[in-house]
Amino acid sequence: MDEIGEGADRTACEWTLRGMDCASCAAKIQGAVERLPGVREVSVGVISERLRLRLDESATSRAEVEAAVRALGYALEPRAQAAGSPERRQDHDHGDHDHDHEGHDHEGHDHAPKTAASGHGAPGHVHDDPADRGKRWFETSKGRLVIFTGALLAAAWIFELLTSAELGRWAFTAACLIGLAPVAKRAFAALRMGQPFTIESLMTLAAVGALFIDAAEEAALVVFLFAVGEVLEGVAAGKARDGIRALAALAPKTALLEGEGGALREVPAGSLAPGQIVLTRPGDRIPADGEILEGTSGVDESPVTGESVPVTRGPGDSVFAGSINAEAALRIRVTKTAADNTIARIIRLVEEAEEARAPTERFIDRFSRWYMPAVVGLSALVILVPPLLFGQSWEVWTYRGLALLLIGCPCALVISVPASIASALSAGARRGLLMKGGAVIEAAATVRSVAFDKTGTLTHGRPRVTDLSAFPGGDEAEVLAVAAAVEKGSSHPLAKAILAHAEEKGAERLAVRKAKAILGKGVFAEVAGEAAWVASPRFAREEGALDAAGSEAAARLESEGKTAVVVMRRGRALGLIAMRDEPRPDAAEAVRQLKALGVGATILTGDNPRTAAAVAEALGMAHRAEMTPADKLEAIRVLSAEGGVMMIGDGVNDAPALKQASVGVAMGSGTDVALETADAAILRDRVTDAPALIRLARAAMANIRQNVAVALGLKAVFLVTSILGITGLWIAILADTGATVLVTLNALRLLRFDPAKEGG
Repeated sequence: MDEIGEGADRTACEWTLRGMDCASCAAKIQGAVERLPGVREVSVGVISERLRLRLDESATSRAEVEAAVRALGYALEPRAQAAGSPERRQDHDHGDHDHDHEGHDHEGHDHAPKTAASGHGAPGHVHDDPADRGKRWFETSKGRLVIFTGALLAAAWIFELLTSAELGRWAFTAACLIGLAPVAKRAFAALRMGQPFTIESLMTLAAVGALFIDAAEEAALVVFLFAVGEVLEGVAAGKARDGIRALAALAPKTALLEGEGGALREVPAGSLAPGQIVLTRPGDRIPADGEILEGTSGVDESPVTGESVPVTRGPGDSVFAGSINAEAALRIRVTKTAADNTIARIIRLVEEAEEARAPTERFIDRFSRWYMPAVVGLSALVILVPPLLFGQSWEVWTYRGLALLLIGCPCALVISVPASIASALSAGARRGLLMKGGAVIEAAATVRSVAFDKTGTLTHGRPRVTDLSAFPGGDEAEVLAVAAAVEKGSSHPLAKAILAHAEEKGAERLAVRKAKAILGKGVFAEVAGEAAWVASPRFAREEGALDAAGSEAAARLESEGKTAVVVMRRGRALGLIAMRDEPRPDAAEAVRQLKALGVGATILTGDNPRTAAAVAEALGMAHRAEMTPADKLEAIRVLSAEGGVMMIGDGVNDAPALKQASVGVAMGSGTDVALETADAAILRDRVTDAPALIRLARAAMANIRQNVAVALGLKAVFLVTSILGITGLWIAILADTGATVLVTLNALRLLRFDPAKEGG
């Protein structure tokens, strides 16, 4: 257990759970733990195999929590603490953030604790043993139970064939009771914890009841089919976790660390610290997130971002842990620890996305809470009413009522939504599309318009200075020196362009202090003791610093699709700097794909109208220019009146608009903000990933609807056929197991879904 913070009187605690097969298992654990005094904010993740809660240790000890979970048949252990361990999960990210013109304080998502829905829970499951991982199904404890119960059933059939029906009945009774023993034991454990409506309790009642009405053969068969269903669910749950395990295995275990004098020694990759230098040879995986100091090589980033074509990286470029160095040796300065690298962030994001549940999933949970007791009540009526009121056979109607008990398990229904969500999240993560949970997927599926920030989103975000001119009374050297001083320390793309040009031209370095960004206007600083600005022409005109000739010069540059800024000092304009940032090559194709999906596209930018119009016209989309953050917020509100809105920006600026949008998407190659603050993130810097994200969300919601239809449809059919006596006990359990397997397999289809392809 990992202490992750202190509440008023409660400690936040965390364990690793073993043995969960589906969402109902999580609900069972949560229901048991929530009943303990002093326990609050319980969260159980099936894919992440994690239990988190806040605990008042004066009311309930940690040992009591662990005992309650173990009594249900699960294993748990302290959460892994090693920083370099692939199992490591941190709740907060402490990576350094680049300075920018505006911070992004994104609001939290829906992390409400899951409601404990009655269903197919732990008792009776022979849960995953950690030692079983990597084994074939028949080598696992679950598989051995299936083989054992199957052997008992076969032996009973053979015994009946060789002896008599009477002796065969006793053989089937023995097979049933032996196979049912672990199920009944865990059903009783759940009952003691206040959870009477579990599949284990229903299985026990149905099997024992069948023995009493002389249906021993069917009772034994039902127990065997139940065990088979458990194996299939365990296999499906394992597949859902495989993607996370594979991602965790991407980062190499060792690294070549450069010491004093350039000496190299092999060290564990998990021990690397920011600032250290590592050497990555051709063919090696990069051991940590870092920045290239020396060397130029093709880097295969497909394991992390899904980008299939290697990209050329050189000095100054960032690289991800787990990427493959394809061509030449690279000296890399480590910028992130193993616990904070891009792979670790993606793993945490996918795992914690389980907590941000879709509205559909919350509804299914509420529905399942009354569904199971209702079916149990209906079963009692079927057993009692016909014999008591109409003189029908007790044996016939007891049999039909017992079959209904097995129909009462909402396993397939409860797992229908989280299985699809988990598969969609995994499919997206492998392709550089990250979404924080089912709520985000559901919102993205209903998007009707997309609003794009321009710089760094629709464009490369790497503008370069194209024009520099001084107004009468000034000189270009002063214009460039003042602009570089004001922008010093900023990571904004326009600032980087000015600083790079100043470095290239050898501009004078002036003393600067009190630099700050004024949203929607520009950047202010004291340069050599005097107030200075790098501002928009609009702001310069409002301040009376830009005359008609200067305004005309700025307009001329803007009409060429360039961004012009005015450099001011001592209350007067010194000159103009113009920069141009070319649209990304796939931007026009992305807009076309959005239109094909019935989704509109609009540019919301603080840039000047002429530059915005030039970019918008080239891409075939609407635009709004010279927008402050407040203007963008209002624009999102207006667009929201027509349906769901997705806002795509750089993850740092435009915080109000990103929060206001139905889905806020950060576009950036694995930056801290891109992975931690927005509802979703696009890692590959491809504009076409915006329609791909919408396609994935829509495919996930279609998959969920299919699953719910299968789960409810099969239940409805066999509910009727069981009452009419058309189907019996073994068909009922087969239908329940079959529905769960069908739903799970259908959800796993999403793992192969390629959102980059139009039409799926």
